[in-house]
Amino acid sequence: MKKDIHPKEYRLVVFKDMSNDYAFMSKSTVQTKETIVWEDGKEYPLIKLEISHTSHPFYTGKMKLIDTAGRVDKFKSRYAKHIEKNISNQEANQESTQESTKE
Repeated sequence: MKKDIHPKEYRLVVFKDMSNDYAFMSKSTVQTKETIVWEDGKEYPLIKLEISHTSHPFYTGKMKLIDTAGRVDKFKSRYAKHIEKNISNQEANQESTQESTKE
């Protein structure tokens, strides 16, 4: 194994699942500017998670859509013009094939 490739400055960090407010503490080297007061009354660095084992469908057995910050809506609005253009092109192609079959 290579020497001196792993960080040495591990510290306790609180990870918080923002979809269900579940929080847990673990050691990490990740850097953050946010902090939280933990159950023991001490202040620890805070890392916000979008999904954890308490909200992931694989672990919970429940299929639910977690849409933080409206990402699905942003995607739909971004590609709405593209989808409408394809639909109008398909309709125009159908009309032209119907007219050519009438003649």
